[in-house]
Amino acid sequence: MAADVRSKTESINMNTSGYKDVWANDLNHFLHPYTHFDTFKKDGSAVMVKSEGVYVWDSKGNKYLDGIGGLWCVNIGHGRSEIAEAIAEQARRMCYYTPFGATTNIPASNLAKKLAELAPGSLNHVFFSLSGSEANDVAMRLIHYYQGCRKKPYKKHFISREGAYHGATLAAASLTGAESSRPPEFQYLTDFIHHISKPDPYRKPDEMTDEEFCDVLINEFEEKILELGPDNVAAFFAEPIMGAGGVIVPPKGYHLKTWEVCKKYDILYVSDEVVTAFGRLGQMFASKKVFDIQPDIITSAKGLTSGYVPLAATIFSDEIWDVISAPNPDHIFALGYTYSGHPVACAAGLKNIEILENEKICEHVIETGPYLEKKLNTLRDLPIIGDVRGSHFMMGLESVKNLETKEVFPPETKIGNRIAKKCQEAGVLVRPAGNFNVISPPLILTRNQIEELVEALRKGIEAVVDELGNQGEI
Repeated sequence: MAADVRSKTESINMNTSGYKDVWANDLNHFLHPYTHFDTFKKDGSAVMVKSEGVYVWDSKGNKYLDGIGGLWCVNIGHGRSEIAEAIAEQARRMCYYTPFGATTNIPASNLAKKLAELAPGSLNHVFFSLSGSEANDVAMRLIHYYQGCRKKPYKKHFISREGAYHGATLAAASLTGAESSRPPEFQYLTDFIHHISKPDPYRKPDEMTDEEFCDVLINEFEEKILELGPDNVAAFFAEPIMGAGGVIVPPKGYHLKTWEVCKKYDILYVSDEVVTAFGRLGQMFASKKVFDIQPDIITSAKGLTSGYVPLAATIFSDEIWDVISAPNPDHIFALGYTYSGHPVACAAGLKNIEILENEKICEHVIETGPYLEKKLNTLRDLPIIGDVRGSHFMMGLESVKNLETKEVFPPETKIGNRIAKKCQEAGVLVRPAGNFNVISPPLILTRNQIEELVEALRKGIEAVVDELGNQGEI
């Protein structure tokens, strides 16, 4: 099935020669996120020109199954005219007006109410921004403001985890613990941000059970709090399932136990659901329904609009609101962006949630996700696939040089990139991240398309295995 996708290119009514200028302009002028300059200056970028459903096309007419979902975000699929029409209608009615001070707009107000209805517990208040990075940055500043308003000025420290990914602003990048997102050429905030161990069951000591491993992690967390002083620790940030850090599913009970430690020491719990929210695990929000925790703050973006326009939301509790909103002539919440609560973006968010609900996409993920997990696990017979992990439509493959010792490939092997390239040649797009490859397709993927995806993955990985064997690298 997938073998035919790349070879049988489809006509999509375009003059491929007309894209040469686009390729050159991109190469000469567009600095991309996470650029590898050693290959970019030679190869440039594939020019993507069309998308529909779970497929995208490049300027040469090649069709690919979008195994990345854009970037964990095109949850309802590409090319939905309903969202395009909602965006256009709102732009015609009122494209923008400032949210600063005492003015608002209809879509932002309605979306804030909708998110409050969907979020668990008392998370009834929303601050809008444009990206997951900003959503986490906002959470950090909101927490500092909250602690200051409650006269706890020393409670400013944050604890995150090695392997975590929380964004690319200075603050969010500092909160991030994934090595691939912390190159030494950048500077990071280190005086009030701290990291504890990654909760990766695949890398735990062989003699240790998952329960014992969980207890070690929780003890480390509590020891870190005591080392810093509970009166100095403001919040703990955690993704329910780590995304860019390797799709790490922590051992059972880990989140509940970390939450309990936070409550013990008056520390806020921030659940970074930038990836997991809006259906990727089969729920609008995963914190409570999947992991049985009630966060004080949830950060979200990506699936909020399914990537159609930029929008993020930091959703926080009544308890935080009651403190920061208490009348005080000396206090002003001096945080805001020109495009906070942008009416066009919020109109897209409302329509996106309407589609998710009306088409029962979360239910589809609950039904179909286990099939994706099952089919991906068939790739374990390949000689470099050490682990297949994740949940529902948030999955990943870890490649290792030695299955028995779990020895990783050296960085110069670029194993994740090589697999992604060969899979692209086989007709599917997957995301490389060091020794890891992410699979996060649109949530509308069918069983037949899952088979297409996995067949192409197998073909791509087998091609890399052949290369490694011929070069004596395995």
